This record gives sequence, structure tokens and C-alpha cells, in this order.
Amino acid sequence: MKVCIIGAGAIGGFIGTRLAASGSCEVSALARGATLQALREHGWRLRMADTLVKAPALVASDAAELGVHDLVIIAVKGQALTTVAQVLSPLLGPHTLVMPAMNGVPWWFCAGQPGFGATLDTVDPGGHIAAAIEFERVVGCVVHASASTLEPGVVQHRMGQGLIIGDPKVGAQALDGSISERVQRMVSLLSGAGFDAKASHNIRDDIWYKLWGNLTMNPVSALTGATADRILADPLVRGFCSAAMLEAQAIGARIGCPIAQSPEERHAITAKLGAFKTSMLQDAEAGRPLELDAIVGAVREIGQRLDLPTPHIDALLGLTRLMASVKGFGTGT
Repeated sequence: MKVCIIGAGAIGGFIGTRLAASGSCEVSALARGATLQALREHGWRLRMADTLVKAPALVASDAAELGVHDLVIIAVKGQALTTVAQVLSPLLGPHTLVMPAMNGVPWWFCAGQPGFGATLDTVDPGGHIAAAIEFERVVGCVVHASASTLEPGVVQHRMGQGLIIGDPKVGAQALDGSISERVQRMVSLLSGAGFDAKASHNIRDDIWYKLWGNLTMNPVSALTGATADRILADPLVRGFCSAAMLEAQAIGARIGCPIAQSPEERHAITAKLGAFKTSMLQDAEAGRPLELDAIVGAVREIGQRLDLPTPHIDALLGLTRLMASVKGFGTGT
């Protein structure tokens, strides 16, 4: 199997290195700038605890140099995806699968859902991503892992190795509960590379559940500079997060992604992770654009389409967007 990683940063580098080191497939990367140069000179590099995992890397800045692949894993920030989607066509053959390993609501999330169009304006304005990546190619993925980039081409694994894989089914497909052969192949491939990979019967549920926590922890951490433990330790901030989560929970119930937990039960799970920095806090500290549209804006947009009020989510979106604008790194949109 030929696998191409687009976005060889923290999560892309984590997945790419593990796959390349496993020897189970041919792994390439589409990269640019300092990351491109580092991969060319040093190959894949991943620090896990006290071990440095290394593997040779086939890398290019032009997709045409790499050719058709069996699987394309996209691990860029949401705000970069529109640009990426316009350049990946040389990687796509008749049977190529595309697996976005990204945070937040993906562009295909509402495709085929009653009352929605094919795309969400917040994550795919103009529908350019959906036009470039056919829905039939998509395999959904939820990443339960934390990693950071120490320097271009060097990834530090922090915690977790979970990957949940599933087809974005619609209509009658969503009711039969089956696991497709292609999802089973992806799970086998990733399990063989050392990931805790699991197949999902309803990947939309898994996406919404992860989003339910990220929706508040990410932007609040970026706004305040606080790690998750400090956010949860402040009763007023914790209460605000809970109120926003209840709004998202009501939206989930309407779109077929119900969440049985209470916000307090989810907070208890998050608290076990300790004093960790969210990906959005890491971006804010580095002055990078914030991945706000896919994590917060899309939830608000879905709520608006359903005529469900989201005052706490609205406030969180507005405050974080304004902070990013004032500090000069924006949200990439």
C-alpha cells in the first residue's frame, strides 16, 4: 500500500513516522519549507518517551512528483485545507481513499443529512473542498493522541495512541451498523504500526463526542493561556464551559449524535489528563492562526440552521476570534 501524508507536523509526523517505521507500507509526504528540508535531510523522526524513532522519508513539495497513492492522510489545520484540496489531485486514482486526521467538524459532516446542504460555510466556503475530494473517497478518523513539533521534522509524542476509523455513512447505510472492508483494512494497517486503532459503526458520533470537549477547552485555553487543569479548577470558567457544552449537546441530539454524559462527567475525564496544553493553546503561544472555525464556528453554524440558540458558544467564538485578531495571528480565514 502507498500512503501519502499531507501535513507532516505534530499528528501527521506521528502517524507518518509510525507507518514508515513499521515497514508495512510505502510512506511519502507532501510538505514545504523547513519541514520539507528536514524530511529530505533526516527522514521521519519521532520522540516517544526516551526513544527516537526514525525512518527514511520520500518527500516532495509537488503532488505530481509523488503520483497516485492508495491512501492519502490529511493532517493539516482546518484553515489550510481549502488550499491543500486544490493541489492533491495527482495523488488521487480511481480507488484512492482520503482520511482526514483533523480536529473539529470535517467538511463532509452534514453531507446527506436532512435539512443540510453538502457543505458548511465555516469549514468549506464555496464548497471547494467537497468538489476536490469526492465524498465516496472519504474515510473518517478521530485522533485521540497528543503530540507537538519540537522543530521542523521532529515530533514529540505526549500521550495517547488512539485512532477511531469509520465510513461517513448516510441514509440506509447509517442504519445497518456494518463495518466496511476498507475500514477494516485501515484499522489493520494502523494497528500494525502500533496505534490503538478501532473501527466505528458511526464515525459522526465519535467526531461529535471529541468535539464536545475540544469546543471549550481549546478556545478557553487560547484565551487565557491556562492549561486544562486550571480551567477546570475555576468554578466560573468551568460553569461557562458546561453551559456551552449543553448547547452543543442539544445540537448533537437533533443531528443524530446524542451524548449520554453530562458536562461534569466529561470534565472528570478531562481532569485525569492533568496539566496539558491544548493544540489551540500551543498555536496561540507560537503565534499561529487558530483552528477556530472547525472547532467552534461550525457548531454555531449547525445550531443556526436548526434554530437552536447558542449564546455561550457565540460568546466564546467572538471573544477568541477578537483576541486572535488583536494579537495578529487570526484564525486563517
